Amino acid sequence: MASIFTKIVNGEIPCYKVAETEDFLAFLDVNPNAKGHTLCIPKQEVDNIFDLDETTYHGLLAFSRAVAIALKKAVPCLRIGVSVIGLEVPHAHVHLIPLQSMEDARFIQKVSMSNEALQALANAIQAEL
Repeated sequence: MASIFTKIVNGEIPCYKVAETEDFLAFLDVNPNAKGHTLCIPKQEVDNIFDLDETTYHGLLAFSRAVAIALKKAVPCLRIGVSVIGLEVPHAHVHLIPLQSMEDARFIQKVSMSNEALQALANAIQAEL
């Protein structure tokens, strides 16, 4: 069965798209740790990031870097945290989280954002790419 991320890639589920290439997609997390929490994924569904072929692995990291640089310009923060956990969705993904403190990286407290605020933020990050 396709992961929720594959359904997003296929357009079956909407997302707040930040960036897209032929091989990768970045979109805002709808249950974010912090404003701007973004997920970067390969379009190819592979469960574990270290099971990606080397070209896709390096491509995902380069794509994530470009998105992180734009995210830092669009969302004031001390730095962009990077996390690869991969237990909640069986599709390799990189979390980019604007950090004000270590609490933002703990996946415990969440930020509530309206659909309008999420879309405006996605647009702001896109504008920085």
